[in-house]
Amino acid sequence: MHSALKFAFGILLASAAAAHPEQHKPASVDAALDRTVQPAAAVVDGFHAALTRGDTDSALGFLADNAVIFEAGGVERGKAEYASHHLSADSAFSQAVLSEVTRRTGELAGDLAWIASEGRTTGTYKGKPIDVVTTETMVLRRSGGAWKIVHIHWSSAD
Repeated sequence: MHSALKFAFGILLASAAAAHPEQHKPASVDAALDRTVQPAAAVVDGFHAALTRGDTDSALGFLADNAVIFEAGGVERGKAEYASHHLSADSAFSQAVLSEVTRRTGELAGDLAWIASEGRTTGTYKGKPIDVVTTETMVLRRSGGAWKIVHIHWSSAD
């Protein structure tokens, strides 16, 4: 599978959630999260919702300037690099497929939080059927009362 397509799979995990919110977060997924980490989880969901709407400017607003993004062995170092490389493709992919979060966990430690999501993405993208299991880890930092994503790690398997 092409690296760009694998990268897009990871993005789609929550991205399609905005287009299909009823399938993004089963009640049991976020209900299991401690209430202290739920604001960070909301930022993760907001990032994906913006991608699914095609609102790439809003999506970038959820990222710290120095965010590091890992996917399929590749690295994008910083918000500007992500914006110039995969952002548009990730948004297009997110708009084309349906992603469901099946399990989520997370934890808060001072001004750092991590959110780990598992899911499944299905649909068709560029004429090819998509049916993958996805995992995503996001690390967020709180500064001035606002959470920003500082690290994303996406992975998927057929």
